[in-house]
Amino acid sequence: MKSQEEKQLEPADESSQLDSSHCQVLKAITHNLSQDIPLAQIQQISPSALAYLGDAVYELYVRMFYLLPPRRAEHYHRLVVAQVRAETQAEIMRSLTPHLNASELEIVRRGRNAATSRPKRVKVGVYQQATSLETLIGYLYLTDCQRLTELFQKLQLKA
Repeated sequence: MKSQEEKQLEPADESSQLDSSHCQVLKAITHNLSQDIPLAQIQQISPSALAYLGDAVYELYVRMFYLLPPRRAEHYHRLVVAQVRAETQAEIMRSLTPHLNASELEIVRRGRNAATSRPKRVKVGVYQQATSLETLIGYLYLTDCQRLTELFQKLQLKA
């Protein structure tokens, strides 16, 4: 016979199992691996450098999101590429914008303005929005992993 605590920890259905898996992914990806960097130094990091970091954090999150159920490597690749491309990131940025506070919107603005060059296949506005998302993720990874987790939970990644 299971204790009440065991029953509470046990997912009720497949949907809650999926939510639980995603929460574990979020905790793993947002567990800050870097040393504590003083906020004054973080504020001196260029938006491009924050976007560079944010790109890696976001891609790792997406890779972990699609890790289960097990698939072939080619299938993983297709799923991940579909989520990390600039067009999808721009769409995600638009969906997250209403949930951002004033300081996060300022980071987004800085990231958007830092996106000066772009791949030829992507429109300037799309690339700027994608870069602003990456900048926000990089900044939150360094400053507020709990907030980053909250925003990741709002993403509607397609399975």
